[in-house]
Amino acid sequence: MLDMRPVTLLADYFILCDGASNRQVKAISDDLLEKLKKAGSKMAVVEGSPESGWVLVDFGAVIVHIFSPEQRAYYQLEELWREAPIVVRML
Repeated sequence: MLDMRPVTLLADYFILCDGASNRQVKAISDDLLEKLKKAGSKMAVVEGSPESGWVLVDFGAVIVHIFSPEQRAYYQLEELWREAPIVVRML
């Protein structure tokens, strides 16, 4: 999770993760949307598709990027936004 507040007005936080397959990327995004809906969160904007290797879920202050490993390596958002402090990193 990156703290985006010092570097952009796009969002407060970016959460970056990946799934091992298109099916897993879809499962992660579906589960995220279901849990946040149950928690009463406002409706999110979803862009991309598991088949493209990148699903973006925008909750306004928090944007979740769910990648295939290949797309995550290609786009290297951690490097692009390297000025953003890392809040949490899980391996």
